[in-house]
Amino acid sequence: MSAATEHLNSALADRYRIERELGAGGMATVYLAHDLKHDRKVAVKVLKPELAAVLGAERFVVEIKTTAALQHPHILPLFDSGEADGFLYYVMPFIDGETLRAKLDRETQLGVDEAVRIVSDVASALHYAHTHGVIHRDIKPENILLHDGRPMVADFGIALAVSAAAGGRMTETGLSLGTPHYMSPEQATAEKDITGRSDVYSLASVLYEMLTGNPPHTGASAQQIIMKIITETPPNVTVLRKSVPPNVAAAVSKALEKLPADRFASAKEFAGALANPQYVDAASTASTNAGSVRARRRLRVWLPWAVTTAALISAVLAWLRSAPSTDVSRFAVALPEGQAISNHTSSHYRLAVSPDGRSIVYAGIGVLRNARRLWIRRLDDLQATPLTGTEDATNPAFSPEGRRVAFIAGATPAIKWIAVGGGTVTTVTDSLVGTGGVSWGSDGYIYFSGNGGIRRVKDTGGASELFAAADSATRRERFQDPAALPNGRGVLFTVSDLLTVGDFKVAVADTRSAEQRVLVSGALGRYASGHIVYVIGDGTMMAAPFDADRLLLTGEAVKVAERVALRIDGRGDVGISQNGVLAYTSSANRSLRELVWVSRSGVATAIDPSWVEPFLGRAALSPDGKLVAVPVSDAAGGLPTLWVKQLDRGPASPLGKIGASPQWQPRSRLILFATAAARMALGPADGSVPPTEIGRWDISGGNPEFTPDGKSIVFGKGGDIYSTSVDGDSTVHALVTGPANENVPSVSPDGRWLLYASNESGRGEAYVRPFPDTKARRHQLSEGGARFPRWSRDGREIFFVGDRDDLMVVAVRAGADFGFDAPRKLFEAGAYAASAFDVDTDGQRFLMSRPAGSVGERLDDLIVVQGFFAELKAKVPR
Repeated sequence: MSAATEHLNSALADRYRIERELGAGGMATVYLAHDLKHDRKVAVKVLKPELAAVLGAERFVVEIKTTAALQHPHILPLFDSGEADGFLYYVMPFIDGETLRAKLDRETQLGVDEAVRIVSDVASALHYAHTHGVIHRDIKPENILLHDGRPMVADFGIALAVSAAAGGRMTETGLSLGTPHYMSPEQATAEKDITGRSDVYSLASVLYEMLTGNPPHTGASAQQIIMKIITETPPNVTVLRKSVPPNVAAAVSKALEKLPADRFASAKEFAGALANPQYVDAASTASTNAGSVRARRRLRVWLPWAVTTAALISAVLAWLRSAPSTDVSRFAVALPEGQAISNHTSSHYRLAVSPDGRSIVYAGIGVLRNARRLWIRRLDDLQATPLTGTEDATNPAFSPEGRRVAFIAGATPAIKWIAVGGGTVTTVTDSLVGTGGVSWGSDGYIYFSGNGGIRRVKDTGGASELFAAADSATRRERFQDPAALPNGRGVLFTVSDLLTVGDFKVAVADTRSAEQRVLVSGALGRYASGHIVYVIGDGTMMAAPFDADRLLLTGEAVKVAERVALRIDGRGDVGISQNGVLAYTSSANRSLRELVWVSRSGVATAIDPSWVEPFLGRAALSPDGKLVAVPVSDAAGGLPTLWVKQLDRGPASPLGKIGASPQWQPRSRLILFATAAARMALGPADGSVPPTEIGRWDISGGNPEFTPDGKSIVFGKGGDIYSTSVDGDSTVHALVTGPANENVPSVSPDGRWLLYASNESGRGEAYVRPFPDTKARRHQLSEGGARFPRWSRDGREIFFVGDRDDLMVVAVRAGADFGFDAPRKLFEAGAYAASAFDVDTDGQRFLMSRPAGSVGERLDDLIVVQGFFAELKAKVPR
């Protein structure tokens, strides 16, 4: 129990026993408590201290009493209220159910009958309250509780009590208004006289969302939503959902009228129209001319209102800008066993932060150990929740309102989305989709890295179009990592030079003209409250002032963080919410490791105790077993450099080449490796000659391997397996393709059989096919999970890591006919970096790595910074 909770428990000890925190909102924190006098569970809401300080106890208690007398089957009653040791609180029944918000997050849209029933019950509660002189003022899904499907309206009159008790001093609290999706126009313009018709508007907004999946007005910021509420008419619900009955659509339209006088006179009338199949709003069937006259009349009424509220909107903007906390806090988010962030280091992004900064969605678990999927982790929770249906998903991106998550998945990459609470997966497009990032813009487009540059597609679906084109003449540019600006004016993206290692630039493209402009050298550009945040090659995060309307930098960059994990292709994981929560993966605790020989019985011997480095990925033995090539991250956890060491003596030597997945060419001292541009290059181990690029295929971290004759290469790309020759004809041949994810291929020493891993059964297993005629037949070697299969040098055994991190061995007969025995365990390999193992020449020991000293094993930490905008304001003034 936290210190604050213990303090509250002490203050209420004579009446309530606090058991645990249930949640927190913009104005209050909710606790589950036991009512000592009545022996029952209750919910205790405690106002935030900064709000309580402005309100004062006496007036708050007086004002809240006006709601205590309400008694209705769909109104959550008020049991108690008061002040205790500085805490202002009120007490309600504890409802063992969920909020309508939670249900919508899970299902996105409800059945028409269910939605109408819920709204009719709520309307009954509102009508009762209105006849007793009480206006709710804060109808939204969060305030509608569902108990056995029956709605209960919570916080009745609390908004009135708070605003009345505050006496107009709410801005002194620094509390955020929240996102005003359900606010009536008269609330948005701060009218003093709010009637029951305001609640009718808010309830219609809730019904609109239940039917269509979104509130009537959405936007990237609260100010955008407020302006839309004042000036724009939302589409009729039947445009977005044809199955909605005409009377329901007409009732919703009338309830959402801008002028209160044009709405239903009461919540009861609204419910009656919803229940009446014959109801038709006369305004909705009027002629176009009549509609134009009415629109002009409404404009004459509303335009002065909108103009005279400009000062109010400015005040709201100032309030909203000050709403993020001025306190900066940094912490690492622990991801429990089985919920870890994916260690897949190829061309994918792994996390995104929700617009409200309360949740992080990430790609979890390794590719082969289990099916990779998206997880959502609320920062106030200790556990993450998997999003069913997102298997093998990457590149998550929140929608502008934060209730959906877009991602890329499928053997043929497609952009899809799912509600944050789970449910049906919707495919947006599979047209020319790449794997270089996704961003969901406030303009209704989803931007993504695809064929030709940055592409975009309407979030309602359809074919994609090229938005920002890469240089097609030189074919040296790759555009990736799009990040749409919240004002809809532009899209940031990273430009990489495919032939120059580590050459990354942050650029911006104008959404109106598609004009491109390079802003700065770096990668992972993100907009952050009047700044651009980006990461340079050594893992340092920089921030520079940025004019989002003119799309120009307006000042010098300043360092704001260090040791951001940056992968070999310049990609990493950086997400920023609309209210100033930053999340990124960091190499601050990247393990220092040492290389070891491990015997078949599991006994480890250090190769060189003095050689301790942040080894990254696979270490590869030379054909004679005397040299080892291994990628080593720099001190900041940035792009790895290939090192070569003679195992029997002498220090290790850096090749000075940035790369990964090294593989030695048989009977030579040449090393094949993946470059920063995800290409294949071949060069001498002593670095005497610059490496030569082998073909121009984006292998996306596909672990290239030589065939035994050294003349061809097999590699993985996009979940399929291909081959190509090293010299001469550079044609790529498909070996194993299909809907499953196949990778880490290698050919047997006699050249007859292809070994690879695939998740076609639903989990990663090891398979063998004839080579090169891979379509003839296949053999499944494992049944309990398999990762990173390897041949022995003589081809008589196959080794792989099982699902429980055991190193397994399979005896094989790999001649003209293939035969094999059942797998058996050699030793537990969990203490070693089993993915990086290689097999010695005699098959009696294995090259692995283990943590050096007491340093932890985590590859990347997930770092969260709250109050990041306040830090930017202090460090990087605009």
